[in-house]
Amino acid sequence: MKIYVDFDDCLCETARGFVDIAARLFGKNVPYEQVKFFNLQQSFGLTDEEYEQLMLEGHRPEILLGYEETPGASTVINELLDKGHEVMIITGRPASAYEPSRQWLDQHGLERVKLFCLNKYGRDSFIKNSEFNMELEDYYKIKFDYAIEDSPMAFKFFDHLPELKVLVFDRPWNHEHELPGDNFTRCSNWKAISEKIS
Repeated sequence: MKIYVDFDDCLCETARGFVDIAARLFGKNVPYEQVKFFNLQQSFGLTDEEYEQLMLEGHRPEILLGYEETPGASTVINELLDKGHEVMIITGRPASAYEPSRQWLDQHGLERVKLFCLNKYGRDSFIKNSEFNMELEDYYKIKFDYAIEDSPMAFKFFDHLPELKVLVFDRPWNHEHELPGDNFTRCSNWKAISEKIS
């Protein structure tokens, strides 16, 4: 099987990191459980300038490398790889974050997974024709069996695969979001994800 896994808030606790950054930089004390929007500018009540500063800070290599692993992520992914499944980490992080993201994976025992930066949200200038960047037209050519994703904004990228089983990692910003189809299942942790795929 071919399995799509999102990076942020599926493999690691990125939003918890951004909660700390917003408090440190702007005095915005929003508890993690109150991060109700995938759009962090909206969740933290930031100006455009503050949001840009937040994103720059949150994507500095030393910050990226410090994000905590989501419990069970590397164990389950390695079990899937050991069973012969192909796991692709597909992130909306900017291409400039590739090297520290790759390093984070390697440091967490995920040296065998492929990592791609997909221009999901049109956020930055992606490096054309690189081995780790993926444009949407290339992404749409891949047939996945499962997808693990937390962002309701990313659900539209699965419309071309009606047979795809989407495992939605339950987070505060998607908890009240109505799932778009019967092929979407909410999972609260990696143990639940493992049970769905096995």
